[in-house]
Amino acid sequence: MAGSVVIGVLTGLLIIVQAVLLARGITDVVLRDKGVGQVAWLLAGVLLARAALVWLQEVVAQRAAAAVKSTLRRQVLEHSLKLGPAWLSGERSSALTTLLTKGLDDLDPYFARYLPQLVLAATVPAGVVGWMATGDLLAAGTVAVTLPLIPVFMALVGWATEAHSRRRQHALAVLAHHFSDVVAGMPTLKLFGRAKGQVGAVRQVTDRHRVASMKSLRLAFLSSFVLELLASISVALVAVGVGLRLIDGKLGLETALLVLILAPEAYLPLRQVGAHFHASADGVAASEEVFRVLETPLPERGERTDVPDLRVTPLHLHDVTVRYPDRDEPALEGFDLDLWPGEVVALAGPSGAGKSTVLAAVLGFVVPERGVVVAGASAADEFTPEQWRAQFAWVPQRPGLRTGTIADNIRLAKPNATDDQVLRALTEAGAPELDPDQPVGEGGRLLSGGQQRRVALARALVTDAPVLLLDEPTAGLDAEAEAAVVRHLRASGRTVLLVAHRPALLAAADRVVTVGATEDLSTESVLVR
Repeated sequence: MAGSVVIGVLTGLLIIVQAVLLARGITDVVLRDKGVGQVAWLLAGVLLARAALVWLQEVVAQRAAAAVKSTLRRQVLEHSLKLGPAWLSGERSSALTTLLTKGLDDLDPYFARYLPQLVLAATVPAGVVGWMATGDLLAAGTVAVTLPLIPVFMALVGWATEAHSRRRQHALAVLAHHFSDVVAGMPTLKLFGRAKGQVGAVRQVTDRHRVASMKSLRLAFLSSFVLELLASISVALVAVGVGLRLIDGKLGLETALLVLILAPEAYLPLRQVGAHFHASADGVAASEEVFRVLETPLPERGERTDVPDLRVTPLHLHDVTVRYPDRDEPALEGFDLDLWPGEVVALAGPSGAGKSTVLAAVLGFVVPERGVVVAGASAADEFTPEQWRAQFAWVPQRPGLRTGTIADNIRLAKPNATDDQVLRALTEAGAPELDPDQPVGEGGRLLSGGQQRRVALARALVTDAPVLLLDEPTAGLDAEAEAAVVRHLRASGRTVLLVAHRPALLAAADRVVTVGATEDLSTESVLVR
């Protein structure tokens, strides 16, 4: 902005100098029979200087746009990670991805065109009108009276443009979300012969985005026409007044030429502001969505780093109640649990009872409405999230795998893991037959569901975390692989808290704690192996 202000002031000065040179050169030729040699050289210098300023303005603006986009992307990603999976689960990942890519790219016109032009609109007209007043006060007054009409019409058009831009941004997010869902579910759609049926749905969403885009373009063209017409009429008023006084001999030729040359320059920056506003409106709408994310308050976290060693310290959950914003009933209510070092505890109960929420509460992904998670006589929220979560290895219901090899995905949890450690983790996860160099594909699509689960489990087992939090770790596995996983979990000596439905896992646990117990289910039962 500082660079734009300096460039805008210099541009305004050069516009005035150019007008003075042109008026003097023409007057010298018409009235004084002089040549234009010296004036021509000065004028050429001014034109070159203006061209250099335009180039410099473009460089400054593009660098500013790149810096701002990079900063916003980094801040949104960091803030999203701090908000945690619970917040992300309520957001559309495709909409967030579109916002951080195409959405923020729309800020280029805002920084490269709109903001610099806004600076010019604040500096050039004031300088032009002030210089005109030194030669023709009447013409300067005419320009000063008609200039405010352009911002008034710009504001009226801008309100309509803002609403259209928001609708267009929403239509783009819906299109991205729908297309992402169709692509992700394509194997299932093909399996049931419903792939072609989605063509019409995609076309309908695409047409909605096209209609919104065309409405924005139509509004932009109409607003440009209105501003051009208003500026032309205003310049015509100045020209008529100058012409009449020039004929009457009340105004000199050089002054008349200077006024006629400067008058359009006074309106041009404001007209350009209106034109560039429409080009930048999509970026402004995207930035509003970005700030919505950034202004989402973070859960309160402590700053202590002296986390107790959970290898020897028990973990307690006291009266934990968790309520999600989109649900009336609590996801978990009044839950108590004592987890002792080296113990294997299974969480059982019907779907939706809150078993996964227990793991989320332990990890700090959700903030309990009531109750506390305690380790070593200290609440979990007293510690920094990074230090607290370093004590745990977590396998969620839907493990995330990225493009690369199996070894790459396992080393996400422990980047310095050796080849032997990777192979041992695969063996403990019941997948000794998997090749660590085998590619997994986007989202693990080259692996079966059971293989994805075992790779995620190996990723947890390769760490040195003293506590394993496992959400259905053997889903999709056959009995033999499940038995191998159970055997290695028992032999690991770590504390294990797992969500389980399958009998083999329940039988392997030291205790089974029922979440969301009904009248015929005890809160806690002990199984004898």
